[in-house]
Amino acid sequence: MSRSRIRVSSGTPSPQGAAWDGRGANFALFSAHAERVELCLFDAQGEHEIERIALPERTGGVWHGCLDDVGPGQLYGYRVHGPYAPERGFRFNPNKLLLDPYARKISQAFVLDELHFGYRLDSADADLSFDARDSAASMPKAVVVDERVTSAERQCPAIAWADTIIYEAHVKGVTRLREDVPPHWRGTFRGLSSPAVIEHLKRLGVTTLELLPVHAFIDEWQLLRRGLRNYWGYNTLLFFAPHQPYGTLASLREAVDRLHDAGIEVVLDVVFNHSAESDHLGPTLSFRGIDNASYYRLKPDQPRFYENFTGCGNTLNLANPQVLGMVRDSLRYWVDTCGIDGFRFDLAPTLARTAAGFDRNAPFFAALAEDPILSRVKLIAEPWDLGPGGYRTGDFPAGWSEWNDRFRSAMRRFWSGEGGLIGEVARRMSGSADLFQQRGRLPSASINYVTVHDGFTLADLVSYARKHNEENREGNGDGSDLNDSANCGVEGPTDDPAVRETRGRLRRALLSSLMLAKGVPLLLAGDEAGNSQRGNNNAYCQDNEIGWVDWSGLGTEETALASFIDSLVELRRNFPQLRADSWLEGRRADRSYDILWLTPDATEMTQADWTAPDSRFLCYLLSPVENPGSPLYVAINAAPAPIDFKLPAPPKYNRWTELLNSASPAELRREFASGAALQALAHSVLVFAGKS
Repeated sequence: MSRSRIRVSSGTPSPQGAAWDGRGANFALFSAHAERVELCLFDAQGEHEIERIALPERTGGVWHGCLDDVGPGQLYGYRVHGPYAPERGFRFNPNKLLLDPYARKISQAFVLDELHFGYRLDSADADLSFDARDSAASMPKAVVVDERVTSAERQCPAIAWADTIIYEAHVKGVTRLREDVPPHWRGTFRGLSSPAVIEHLKRLGVTTLELLPVHAFIDEWQLLRRGLRNYWGYNTLLFFAPHQPYGTLASLREAVDRLHDAGIEVVLDVVFNHSAESDHLGPTLSFRGIDNASYYRLKPDQPRFYENFTGCGNTLNLANPQVLGMVRDSLRYWVDTCGIDGFRFDLAPTLARTAAGFDRNAPFFAALAEDPILSRVKLIAEPWDLGPGGYRTGDFPAGWSEWNDRFRSAMRRFWSGEGGLIGEVARRMSGSADLFQQRGRLPSASINYVTVHDGFTLADLVSYARKHNEENREGNGDGSDLNDSANCGVEGPTDDPAVRETRGRLRRALLSSLMLAKGVPLLLAGDEAGNSQRGNNNAYCQDNEIGWVDWSGLGTEETALASFIDSLVELRRNFPQLRADSWLEGRRADRSYDILWLTPDATEMTQADWTAPDSRFLCYLLSPVENPGSPLYVAINAAPAPIDFKLPAPPKYNRWTELLNSASPAELRREFASGAALQALAHSVLVFAGKS
């Protein structure tokens, strides 16, 4: 390379990344332990390195420089110099071109190969060996972008937590097989905002679309060797760039705007607990080669190896202020540029781990709470990780909501036939106060769900007694063996009408329980269409018909759950006591009540009733929270046979209107007198509204 003809000045350490101001570009990269940082510029095709410039200044561990006449479209990468001493936690290798952690765009799709590893894969010394081959030819390059017009004020729906109904979906999977989406939009950001998809979400009553990871991610080395792909996306490469196959930042922004126009929020599932560089035998793509000892949590007594609280090989070091600042900057970026309404944090306890373990006063929580932008968006935790003391359901600070796996487990066990659970089911239906009624938290802290991307779909939950993950090519050893599922007598698909009827009842009962419970309901995309993954409960690597949503069942008699879900949402919307974000007290000292737990004979339950070992019937009375308003009587029968019960007779209310019968959803609006003797069919949920 010839001597650079680009004028280089000191520039500034902030903002990090590549920032173009209309005349030149400032480059800033954090590396506390580097000895030299070289910025490499490439031609428009990314094939030839045309300039290599040592960043001239270093401020507080941030290397920086400003280059005149370098602007949008310029391809670049870094080579970072320092010791290659894995046993001391340092893995610098300037032969490996590195991506800027703040890169907004990369030049091409990423395909992992041997050159991306800092050591020789064929060496007996493994990662203690050194690979001097240049990786630039096979490495995507970061692209300088013009960000001066990407931020804009947007009108967001701002749905209250109490009114929120979440729909979890995969960008590609939710539209890939939809014939009412234009072919070239399917599987992309644009597909999410197609009229057909928006109309479908509105018909379901969805207020909030939660997307599996959209940050740029790559396929793991072991998956590529098995001929598979990372489908879900929990293997993040860059926190500021969208996943290229889904579309551009502009197309994501347009999709969010169209969804906002329809009154639908967008929440992103984000992965800040680990990166795509895996364990000590993983590739050198960015953080590892920039400053391994700063960006990752290393074992204190063996810094060659990583703390692995995530099960993915490494753990990002949010105890480092620069790394925490990168996470905060990423979150703000997506809110500023696209109007994102909130975030679901994968393996969230990892983000709040200090030297003493999980800490609800950790700097991560403080950084978000003190931020004027991030403190106003929806914050959702997956409240567990794989580290010591990693199960933290109920332990997150006020203002956070959490995936409530205790709700999922209780409902699955109850409806699959396990007895003696009415106390547990009552706690979950009333908001899980035992988990969340502390430190000023409300029922909306509980994100209730029966199915999500990780596990069986709703159709598979009632069709398979065990997982069938053979297509993952791990000998069916991956995925959870604890599914609390039931196949209703036949494993997998069947034409038996009795089995199909039972499965249909169970699906409707599970959805009814979800929508009637206090807290925030979350639906899995495709459950309303009877989507199946053929019994696969870990379809993370199935970028095919197994992982994609099959919409062919939408509207058929057996799987027409969309209209049923709509009726449940309408019921929830019309009766504020179902979504009121306040805790229930039961019978008060003045004999008033907000909820009464009743026996089938309409008397108040005693301790003996709660502890009946085989009970599968639960009923309760919810008082109105508005005046005028109507009380609601809910009867839940998980038994495989009908159960007789009496309608209660509260003062002032002498008649009841049937609003829901999940076993026979078409037979509604019948009226009954207080005290009437009725029968709850097997596997059914009934709701009645009182009339004076």
